[in-house]
Amino acid sequence: MRLSRSFIPTIKEIPAEAQIASHRLMLRAGLVRQTSAGIYAWLPLGHRVLKNIERIVRQEQDAAGAQELLMPTIQPAELWRESGRYEDYGKEMLRIRDRHERDMLYGPTNEEMITDLFRQTVKSYRELPQILYHIQWKFRDEVRPRFGVMRGREFLMKDAYSFDIDYVGAVASYRRMMLAYMRTFQRLGLKAIPMAADSGPIGGDLSHEFIILAPTGESQVYYDKDFEEIDWVKSDFDYGSPDDLQSFFYLMTSMYAATDEKHAPAAWQIVPPERRREGRGIEVGHIFYFGTKYSKAMNCTVATPEGRPVHPEMGSYGIGVSRLVGAIIEASHDDAGIIWPDSIAPFKAAILNLKRGDAACDALCETLYATLGPAAALYDDRDDRAGVKFADADLMGHPWQIVVGPRGAAAGKVELKRRATGERHEVTPEDALARIG
Repeated sequence: MRLSRSFIPTIKEIPAEAQIASHRLMLRAGLVRQTSAGIYAWLPLGHRVLKNIERIVRQEQDAAGAQELLMPTIQPAELWRESGRYEDYGKEMLRIRDRHERDMLYGPTNEEMITDLFRQTVKSYRELPQILYHIQWKFRDEVRPRFGVMRGREFLMKDAYSFDIDYVGAVASYRRMMLAYMRTFQRLGLKAIPMAADSGPIGGDLSHEFIILAPTGESQVYYDKDFEEIDWVKSDFDYGSPDDLQSFFYLMTSMYAATDEKHAPAAWQIVPPERRREGRGIEVGHIFYFGTKYSKAMNCTVATPEGRPVHPEMGSYGIGVSRLVGAIIEASHDDAGIIWPDSIAPFKAAILNLKRGDAACDALCETLYATLGPAAALYDDRDDRAGVKFADADLMGHPWQIVVGPRGAAAGKVELKRRATGERHEVTPEDALARIG
């Protein structure tokens, strides 16, 4: 994309309403604009990041055997009355009445709807297990929305739901999703720590939240640094092997990890001092096993091999896709701007033409842009000062910057900067392209 033709409205001033780094940087870098309290329009740069996160989440859900569908945002209230949650959920639920006086709601979550879809279709144990997921916008009418997309009212979530014939199968599905989450977060460039958690209004018995470290995190966290040493993507754990899933889960639960709410000082003291890590953390995902809470309330049954009807065992598994954008920025930024992980950056590289109109600069930049392509490179072809271009490139946080000046272009050289480290090297254009990949 050519920056001169793009819709990326960067701003120099620090927005007065933004209290935390991610909110400030998302506004300044032109990722989002607020349309009303807690509701944001995602501009092209932010939308590209959202789609990159979605892509990785989707790939790992599919690899774990989950199937994607898409449920509507507007749900009938009768399903929530059937589960008993319509009155219990409180004012966070946006309730609507249509022209026929039917009670509807903007879905804050989808347990009721997925249970209804499942019970209409699945009748036998032979059709289990099933894990179904979608990536959809949700709405919770927060009384005090703040911190930008970190605590907005409208948000994009991946939520998955598992159905199993018995407890053993439900636990296997739970472990499968936990492994998928560890691989997902690693591919997003994050070190996520799973911690035992309360189940909240969704309900349930077995529950873990996934925390990433950031100074502005809402919780104090304590964990064993061995969590940081494991390469989950390259690990040999097989989704289809119950033994592998059991070994994986044992590994996860044998290392200490807790938020301040569940912190056990006596158990913490057993962890060797050199392995203790603590800090503030942001929740980016949450998984629950809740048994027959919804299948029983909504009379969802399947037949066993003996023909006896039983209520399927269920679990739900959420990742805050839009929240992740803010959380990643909180964990990865500096005074100059955002530092995107390579896997989700809106562009791989920014090409900075320091002297537009210089024949050598223009020609070299065009060659680099044509080679990388508009999907991978943001070409700053604006007629602006070099300082403006450097500042905007750092603010937007693309992993690489290719700096083309008249002296370097005449000598067949460019400066290649790595945003995360600030390292700069003078290289040939071919070497720069090879490093960017």
